[in-house]
Parts: sequence; structure tokens; C-alpha cells
Amino acid sequence: MEKKKVALPLVCHGHSRPVVDLFYSPITPDGYFLISASKDSTPMLRNGETGDWIGTFEGHKGAVWSSCLDTNALRAASASADFSAKLWDALTGDELHSFEHKHIVRACAFSEDTHHLLTGGVEKILRIFDLNRLDAAPREVDNSPGSVRTVAWLHSDQTILSSCSDTSVVRLWDLRSGKIVQTLETKSPVTSAEVSQDGRYITTADGSTVKFWDSNHFELVKSYDMPCNVESASLEPKHGNKFIAGGEDMWVHVFDFHTGKELGCNKGHHGPIHCVRFAPGGESYASGSEDGTIRIWLTSPVSREESDAVPGNAPNPKVKAVADEVTRKIKSSLHIGTA
Repeated sequence: MEKKKVALPLVCHGHSRPVVDLFYSPITPDGYFLISASKDSTPMLRNGETGDWIGTFEGHKGAVWSSCLDTNALRAASASADFSAKLWDALTGDELHSFEHKHIVRACAFSEDTHHLLTGGVEKILRIFDLNRLDAAPREVDNSPGSVRTVAWLHSDQTILSSCSDTSVVRLWDLRSGKIVQTLETKSPVTSAEVSQDGRYITTADGSTVKFWDSNHFELVKSYDMPCNVESASLEPKHGNKFIAGGEDMWVHVFDFHTGKELGCNKGHHGPIHCVRFAPGGESYASGSEDGTIRIWLTSPVSREESDAVPGNAPNPKVKAVADEVTRKIKSSLHIGTA
């Protein structure tokens, strides 16, 4: 009989309202970091491995819908319902600049070279701000047909993608020509779009479907029906052999990328899941929920019983070290286990 695997998450408190977006930095010389966006108007920065709180960015007057870190995790950006996107110093928490918009800003993303910030929102306009000239007028890319929900860069900052809240398509623009070069058709509006760490795939979540697209030829590679409507999905970055999805059933589902078979289901949130993201090394992943918490889960949870008969199941030292740290923190903070 197959051993039942139990995932014991590290629960990160701090937000007073729903967590609507999560973003992991790449691995830096100081480790990697996790930033969260919440309707409580205060993005929070954490140690990506342990979940320890580092700081809170204070200054927005409305819900923050999106937040991100640049490649070096030195600056942060946030998109808010207060009609602004803000640029922050990630080391001090100081606000470096506020980019004013004329309506709610739903999404933001740093370019890979860290020189530009892409924003989109209810105005239906994609804007690219030059971070070397903060007061310069932004470049405006062709208007979107609806309120912008997600944005991302790819192809070494030569292409941008966006999805809208009310249309079932992802659009890709070539920044050299300013024209749409491809559209990816989906069944429902895309609520999550992620470019894989190696740049090979675009992962989208639309309604009850998760799709994987070839980011170079824009062909549909995989499409899997989910057990419920999901709001977010993320591909494991190291090996690309599994993906996670979360949505209205409050569970984080783990699936095999090649077959679509469900490998695990993590329960613990007390409200719908709005966002899921893998850590840059793939050893853990985070989920953010309507319940206001972030939960960090190990990619390879330990079995209920030791299984010496299957040597391949032995955890690698890095995963075990993270597991030990999670266990220590949970034991030292008993209230976390009952959240």
C-alpha cells in the first residue's frame, strides 16, 4: 500500500486581509526572498526559505493587487487600487517613487535587466516606465480590450504578455515593433500567467484549466482539467516535472507535469487560494489565501512511516534541512499550528 504523505506547512501571519499575489526573487548571494500583496494595502517581504518576516512597505492607500522584486532583490514594486504603482528600496523599505495612474493598477513586473517596470490595470493600458529616468513619461503599449489582470516579460525583455479580466486570451507584444505577435486562446479569462525560470514555458490558469505553452513557438504543449476552478498555477522550476494549482476549494494540488496525475493535495487554508508560486530552487512552494495567511510547503513531504525498502525515497540533505527548520519553527510557535 502506498504510504500517505503529510505536508506540514510553515504558516506566515501578518496580513490582516486576503493575500492576492506572491512573488519569489531569484536566488541571490543573500538567499532568496518572497514578497506578498494583500488587500490590507501593505506588501510584506520575507525570507523565502524560512518565511521569516523582514519588513513591510507602507505608503499605499488602497488594496495592493500585485507585488514583485527585481532580479537582484534590491528593489520592490507594487500595484494598487489607489491608482498608483510604487517603487521601493527593498533593503530599507523606503519609497523611491510613485507612478501615478488614472485608475486601479492590477499588475506590475520588473524587466529582467531591472531597468524597466511594466504595469497594467483597469485603464486597459500597458505602461513601461524607465527606472533610470523616474520622472520621464512612460511608453504606452497598444490598448488592451479589457481590464489588465496579469503582465510578464519574456525573450530577454523583447516581448511582454498580458491577460485581461474579461477576455479569454493572452496577448504577446513585440516591443521592437509595438505590435501583437501572438494570441493564446483559452476557455476562460486567464487569472495567472507565469513564465518558467528557464524561459521555455508559459503557465496559465483559466477557470478550471491549467495550460502550458511553448514560449518560443506559442504552441499549446499541455492542457489539464482541474478538480475545481483554480486562480493560480506554477511550474516546478528545477526539473519541470510537476506543477501546483490552487483555487476555490482551499487546497493546494500537486500534479505530474507529463501525465496530469494528481500527486498530492495540501489542506490547511480556511478560504479560497488566490496565488501559488514555487521557490526558485523548487524545494518548496507558497500559497496565499483569502484567509490572510501565506503557507510554505515542502515539495517532498516526509512519509508517515519510514520506507527503508525504497532507497530512492530518502530525502536529500537540503530538503531535510528545510524540513527540520520548519518543524523547529512550528514547535516554537504553537499558535501557528492552529491557525
